[in-house]
Amino acid sequence: MQLKENYSLKKLNSFGIDITARYFASFSTWEELQELKKCIPNNTLENPLILGGGSNILFTRNFDGAVLKNEILGIRLVSETKDHYILEAGAGENWHGFVMHCIDNNYAGLENLSLIPGTVGASPIQNIGAYGVEIKDCFHSLDAYHFQDKTVIQFEAKDCGFGYRDSIFKTAYKNQLAILRVRFQLSKQPNLTTSYGIIEQELANKHISSPSIKDISNAVISIRTSKLPDPKIIGNAGSFFKNPLIPLSKFEQLKNQYPSIPGYHSDKAEFVKIAAGWLIDQCGWKGYRKADAGCHALQALVLVNYGKATGTEIWNLSNDIIASIKDKFGIVLEREVNIL
Repeated sequence: MQLKENYSLKKLNSFGIDITARYFASFSTWEELQELKKCIPNNTLENPLILGGGSNILFTRNFDGAVLKNEILGIRLVSETKDHYILEAGAGENWHGFVMHCIDNNYAGLENLSLIPGTVGASPIQNIGAYGVEIKDCFHSLDAYHFQDKTVIQFEAKDCGFGYRDSIFKTAYKNQLAILRVRFQLSKQPNLTTSYGIIEQELANKHISSPSIKDISNAVISIRTSKLPDPKIIGNAGSFFKNPLIPLSKFEQLKNQYPSIPGYHSDKAEFVKIAAGWLIDQCGWKGYRKADAGCHALQALVLVNYGKATGTEIWNLSNDIIASIKDKFGIVLEREVNIL
């Protein structure tokens, strides 16, 4: 544990934005996290930024505070019943690596979330989801360190306020906690979700009629790699915008104007989820590029840094996209990526 000043975060955010943090340190235990309180001057630790994989954040300026990188590792089987396993992972574990561990041990439930960038600790904050599955579907509980109270709090699923790419950790507890460990309830008998997106088509292409969780994972990996840019090659944070929820009446109105508009069932009655990528594509943004800020050529939902774009340039591009969607469809897109 070493405190560093004016530390470059370029390699620690998936957009590759070249900014610095006033103070930076990493921690691998919650005891180290406590010790950092004594090291950082001027009470900067009271509102720190906890950084995992840096895969869901856009920096628009230097961070004038403390950035603390969570490197708590470890995966262990806590308990099991006739139907389930309770599996715990350190918040600093790589998410995809954790999912692969589950696949290898036949722990079912997370296979649709393969190849999502980031860490285990970030997964409940964002309630990450893909292809019909969200973290809340398998979440059991987590432990988090509260900076003000200097205590470790356990949150069960009912305490987390999970919503679409949302949780209490993004609202009431924003910047107040460091997630230490996350536990998941995973199934011994898989209940596969294959109807969302093009998973069924991918399985059919591979002539798989009775898929295993490994088959689902492989299909998801294949789909994602075919249309999403690798952040190691082109800076990005995955899906930049949430898929908007609109009233059914509004959807029916738009369906009359745009018969091909895709809509999906949502958890809220009388609301329909619209594919944000389709809306962006219809406004002509797919493949757009201005200097090094752009909209990916294969997936309009992904904004990219082709090399030297600033966070402000990508932010401005997102503003232009939001304005054009509102003007054409009367729908206001909401960013999924955290903006700093």
